Amino acid sequence: MRRKAKGTGVKMIPFLDLKAQFLGLKPEIEREVSRVFSNGRFILGENVGLFEKEFAAYCGGKHCVGVGNGTDALYLSLASCGVASGSEVATVSHTAVATGTAIYGAGATPVFVDIDPLTFTMDAKKLERAITPKTKAILPVHLYGHPCDLSQIYEIAERHSLPVVEDCAQAHGSEFRGKKLPWRGGIGSYRFYPTKNLGAYGDAGAILTGDEKLAGKLRMLRDYGRRDRHRQGFHGLNSRLDELQAAFLRVKLRHLDEWNGMRRQHANLYGELLQGVATPKEMKWAKHNYHLYVIRSKKRDRLQAFLAKKGIGAEIHYPVPLHLQDSWKFLPKKRLPETEKACNEVLSLPIYPELSQSQIERVAQAVNGCP
Repeated sequence: MRRKAKGTGVKMIPFLDLKAQFLGLKPEIEREVSRVFSNGRFILGENVGLFEKEFAAYCGGKHCVGVGNGTDALYLSLASCGVASGSEVATVSHTAVATGTAIYGAGATPVFVDIDPLTFTMDAKKLERAITPKTKAILPVHLYGHPCDLSQIYEIAERHSLPVVEDCAQAHGSEFRGKKLPWRGGIGSYRFYPTKNLGAYGDAGAILTGDEKLAGKLRMLRDYGRRDRHRQGFHGLNSRLDELQAAFLRVKLRHLDEWNGMRRQHANLYGELLQGVATPKEMKWAKHNYHLYVIRSKKRDRLQAFLAKKGIGAEIHYPVPLHLQDSWKFLPKKRLPETEKACNEVLSLPIYPELSQSQIERVAQAVNGCP
């Protein structure tokens, strides 16, 4: 039963409603649970192999390696490229802390690049100045579901002979120049946390690559670095996608394009209705999946509080950039003006396939009516 806004008879509009999605999938999900338990194979079984093939095909890639979670996917991607202690990785500060955690886990140091204020993603024009002799990889983040300008990023990467590890945690089904991610043979790191456009019912992740040799190395890295059950070639992690999560993801993958299409419809309606705030931009070379619908407002905090009083959930992604987090205070101080400005203005409105037109109209009316 949906909660009602305190003191009113109006039903709340939650920021996200995973229960509504589950109810629409319940028969399929329950059938897959029964099949997995009947089969009795729970780790690296049939569903993992099938999901890897299906997700690789969906993204237009060759190889997919399922892992335990999205942070491990990033870490293993970096480690497979030779990122290690003493290395630097060029990335952005306006992202979830998991991006920095993966870099730190590899023993490397992030060098932060400011963002493009329209897309909230890495400003490729500012990337080259962040590259040093210690740089071992470039890690762009397709934040909120809008792709980075990869043509410029890959051009710089090729000029410096650097691998590109794309953080695709929020970009399931997003496209750059008509192609799903990763682009041009790069490495794509995906996260299937339950809130994602393609979400598991627990932690799960995957890595996509066009390099067969690299895929083989990643399969070893996710399983302690073992060549087989009894022989270990090098040190790795225990980070294996389990059968239940793979089965759930296979069910949901069949619905992903439809769900993304509904998100895009909702985004278009928001764009028509909202006034007085900066709405998301979709560049001509991009296809946004609208994992998050992020507006900008100079009265952001007042607006969020006003929406809460109206029974509307709205969240901030992300109020504190990585370079201002206590965990990175040992790095040299750096100003990232566009990043810092965005972190003070961004607000995410509800956007998920199950939202109705009347709910979107109600959200927009509340935003427009904020004093």
